[in-house]
Amino acid sequence: MRIRHRGFEPEVDPSAFVAPTATLVGGVTVGPRSRIMYGAVLDSEGSRIEIGECTIVSENAVIRATAAGNEDHPVRIGDHVFIGPHATLLGCAIEPSVYIATGATILQGAVVHSGAVVSVGALVHSGAVVPRGLFIPPNTIAIGDPVAIYSPDEKVTLASAIKTIRFGNVAFGVDPAEDRLTSIRGATEVRSEEYKSHFDDTVSENKEK
Repeated sequence: MRIRHRGFEPEVDPSAFVAPTATLVGGVTVGPRSRIMYGAVLDSEGSRIEIGECTIVSENAVIRATAAGNEDHPVRIGDHVFIGPHATLLGCAIEPSVYIATGATILQGAVVHSGAVVSVGALVHSGAVVPRGLFIPPNTIAIGDPVAIYSPDEKVTLASAIKTIRFGNVAFGVDPAEDRLTSIRGATEVRSEEYKSHFDDTVSENKEK
């Protein structure tokens, strides 16, 4: 399904395949010979999503841009990128020839350079820069520039590293609060305001072949 959102309709190259149960919302561009598979969701919000040539977006992947918090976070995905099932990409940049495995997550402001592999269940945190050709092991967390890789059991070190990147500010435009409940409420308020534009969504007249 293709949805007109904030005055923008998805643009899909005639040689690309978009599955009937995939959803493209707003300013989404899909390049030649790319494949958007069943259940995938590409949502541009107030920004844009650009998919290059011969890129594969697998089943139930979620790709979302955002412009909340006065910060524009488009998603730019180059040519010959493989995005595995259930992967999540939010406001990030992916250079050509990157492999993103099943269940991997890449957050706002992150950049993944060509030849890198983000393995199953791995997380590339907000603002991280993954160098060319780097392999990020399964279920690990990549943080920073230069990037450092943490395992989930490094709880104290990991919490400290995450705190330094001010994720709430980058992702939601919300300054961290001492009270975590206040931070979470702030994040939901920002997304509620951003997403209310969907009340005006309409199904695009551009039909699939």
